[in-house]
Amino acid sequence: MTKKQKLPEWFEGDIYDKGGIATNPFSGVSIKLNKYELSMYDFLQGFAIFTGSGGIVSDKTVEQVHKGKDWFSKHNPEAYMVLLD
Repeated sequence: MTKKQKLPEWFEGDIYDKGGIATNPFSGVSIKLNKYELSMYDFLQGFAIFTGSGGIVSDKTVEQVHKGKDWFSKHNPEAYMVLLD
């Protein structure tokens, strides 16, 4: 994790005031995230829930999800492995 971490300019999700604990819904493993990581994780999870329920998304959103996963794996590889891999 970088010391001056922040979200990329393209990010259009909510940015939380605080971090928190996120839990992988499949493995049950939890990990602490800072406010930026939690904001990105919730954006990615929202996408997964929306598409899992049959929602149709734009190419732009799909591209943002790929960029979001890349961002997450760069800024917190451990959390990426626990939550998204």
